[in-house]
Amino acid sequence: MDGVITGIVGVIGLILVLFFTRMPVGIAMGVVGAVGFAHVVGFDAAVSMVASNLWTLFSSYGLSVVPFFVFMGAICVQAGVSRRLYETAHAWVGHVRGGIAMATILACAAFSAICGSNAATAATMSSVALPEMRRYGYDPALSTGVVASGATLGVLIPPSVVLIVIGLATGQSISTLFLASIVPGIVITLLMLVTVWILCLWFKDWGPRGERHGLKDRIRALPGSLEMFILFAFVMIGLYLGWFTPTEAGAAGSFFATLLVAIRGNLSLKVMKEAIFDTVRTSAMIYIVVAGAVIFGRFLAITRMPFELADWVATMEFSPYLVISIMFILYIAGGAIMDALGLLMITIPIFFPVIKGLGFDPLWFSIIVTVITTFGAITPPVGINTFVVASVARNVDLETVIKGTLFFVPAYIVAIILFTLFPGLLTCFS
Repeated sequence: MDGVITGIVGVIGLILVLFFTRMPVGIAMGVVGAVGFAHVVGFDAAVSMVASNLWTLFSSYGLSVVPFFVFMGAICVQAGVSRRLYETAHAWVGHVRGGIAMATILACAAFSAICGSNAATAATMSSVALPEMRRYGYDPALSTGVVASGATLGVLIPPSVVLIVIGLATGQSISTLFLASIVPGIVITLLMLVTVWILCLWFKDWGPRGERHGLKDRIRALPGSLEMFILFAFVMIGLYLGWFTPTEAGAAGSFFATLLVAIRGNLSLKVMKEAIFDTVRTSAMIYIVVAGAVIFGRFLAITRMPFELADWVATMEFSPYLVISIMFILYIAGGAIMDALGLLMITIPIFFPVIKGLGFDPLWFSIIVTVITTFGAITPPVGINTFVVASVARNVDLETVIKGTLFFVPAYIVAIILFTLFPGLLTCFS
C-alpha cells in the first residue's frame, strides 16, 4: 500500500470510525496521525515526531494568544456584560414585531465580538434571552432558533479562536483574518434580521411586539453596551494600526476587559475564579485539537496525499469552481457531524495546497470555509448549538430547536453564494 492510499485510508476510514465512537476530535486526529506515521516510517520515528512536535507546539509563543482571548470573553461572561448588551438592544428594537428576537440576534453579534465561541454565546444568550421571549409569548421554535443561529456568529466575528488557529496553521496574519471576517459577520447578521422580519410578517403571532421605550430610556440603556464597543475598538484598532501583535492584543484585551469590569464594580473573587476555570477548560480543549491536528498533518505530509491530490486535480483539468463546489459540499456535510475547529484542522492541510494550485485567494478560502463550517453548528445530526440551547431551555425539546434553526438556513446559503460571487467582500481589508 503506497503512501497516498495509506493517507486516504487514514482520513476516510480510521478517523471517521473513531469520531463515531465519540472519541474527542483532537485525540482521534493524534491517534490516527501517530499510528499512520508509524506504519509509513516506523515506530521509533513516530515517537520522535510526536515528542518533538508537541514540545515545539506547547512552547510556541504564538499559541499563547488563545487563552488571552478566551479569558477576555470569559470574564465578560461572568461579569454580566451579555445581559447589559441584550437590555440595550431590547430598548432600541424590542417594540417592533419580532423585535425581541431581533434584539437577541444583535446581542449575539455584539457578544461574539468579545467571546469568540459558538457554544459559549449559545449558552449565555439562552439564559438571558429565552425567559424574556417566553414572557412575551414568542413561539418556542422562533425563540430557540434565533438564539442557536445568532450564536453561530461567535466563531465568525473577531476575535475568533477558530480564526486564530487557522492563522497559526496556515501562516496567515491573524489580524488580517480578523479584519476580513468583519464584513461577513455584518452581512450574516443582517440576513438573520431579515429572516426574523419575514417570519413574523408571515406568522404574525410568532413574535408579538414588546413594550416601547422612550428616547430617554433608549439613551439611558446605551452605557450597557459601551464597554463592549470600547473593548472591541481597542483590540481591532490596535491590531489594524500595528500598536501590538495578536498575542499582545490578547493580553491587552484581557487586562482592559478586567479593568472595565472592575470600574463597573462587577469584579469579585467569584467572577475571577469562574473566568479562570472557563479559560483553562476551553484553552485545554483547543490545545488538544491543535496538537492532534499537528500530528495528523505530519502524517499527511509524509504520505504526500495533499500534494498528490493537488497535482491530480491540476492534471485532470477540472474547473476550479467545480473543485471548490465539491469542497463546500464536504464542509457542509462535515460541519453537520463535528465541531468546526476540528473539521478545519483536519481538512486545511489537505485542501490548502489544492486551493493555492487553483489560484484561489487563501484569505478568501479561510473565511468562507469558516462561514460554511459555522453553518454546521445549527444543522443536524450534531449541530452543537442546538444541543446547548435545548439543554438550557429545558422545557423545549431538541426537535423544536432544530425546527427553529432551519428557518435560518437560507440566510447562510444566500451569504455563501454572495461571498463566492463577490470574493472582494472578504478581502477588501487585506
